[in-house]
Amino acid sequence: MRAMPDKSKDGASGRGFFGRLRKRLGGDKGLALSLNLVGRKLDAELAEELETQLLLADVGIEASERIIDGLRHRLGAKSIQDEAEVRNALRDSITDLLAEHSRPMIIAETERPFMILMVGVNGSGKTTTTGKLAKILQDQGYSVMLAAGDTFRAAAVEQLQSWGERNQIPVIAQQTGADPAAVIYDAFEAAKARGIDVLLADTAGRLQSKVGLMAELAKIVRVAKRLDPTAPHETMLVLDASLGQNAVNQAVKFHEAIGLTGITMTKLDGGGKGGVLLAIAERLDVPFRFIGVGEGIDDMGVFDAKQFAAALVERAGQPE
Repeated sequence: MRAMPDKSKDGASGRGFFGRLRKRLGGDKGLALSLNLVGRKLDAELAEELETQLLLADVGIEASERIIDGLRHRLGAKSIQDEAEVRNALRDSITDLLAEHSRPMIIAETERPFMILMVGVNGSGKTTTTGKLAKILQDQGYSVMLAAGDTFRAAAVEQLQSWGERNQIPVIAQQTGADPAAVIYDAFEAAKARGIDVLLADTAGRLQSKVGLMAELAKIVRVAKRLDPTAPHETMLVLDASLGQNAVNQAVKFHEAIGLTGITMTKLDGGGKGGVLLAIAERLDVPFRFIGVGEGIDDMGVFDAKQFAAALVERAGQPE
């Protein structure tokens, strides 16, 4: 088995993917930085103020309570000497919450083609994420094929074909309105015949509340299992960070419908505060695979709990 390597860590230099993430999430948008903390104790009043800061960052009630409990354990009843003390404790509490979800995607050598089913709602960045992931996998030495399963939106097929042409990656597509399960069936057969390592299957965006569309997605999963009982080997939900708590609802509903194995969070550069990942972590036992902070290929990185927690709580420019 091979795990997706994490080439995105940039140490204390502030360069690279996580350096950009800290700039997006840190500074005045960082957690618990707008409170007057020095000389105070973590009593009920301060705990409530900290919880408010967490809730404003989309962390959610359950995750906020867990983080506050972690702060109580680390800070105890003594007076706070400086703000950095709280930030460090907060960072460690967030890391603890996220650590079990920081599991890289593993591509088993025995599963060929390794099928990754990409799902999500309209506008989440799913097709772009599919193209980025295809390029990342190709750069790691895998042969890749794309399946244009979003047959309802002609632009999605064209967008995926553009990614394929740019990187010499084959794309299996049919006419607009074709049965997406049939497209993915054909793509899987083609990938198997050509000895392709990884098949990335895009699907149409769908609201989690639309029963018919979610049933269609379940049909795609059933068709995949006819071809290979272990497929899809990864079912990846792409979420838009700017949606806040609605992203939590999306994750829960998709997981209930088809069983997720991974989550990618996009658009952390578009107003999302990042705390929604903590809310999802508290609700679902699904690993976070990737996070995105922009449109470029280098703006998507492997999720790392410690680095992400640091980006949430550190001041802009502060070393790790």
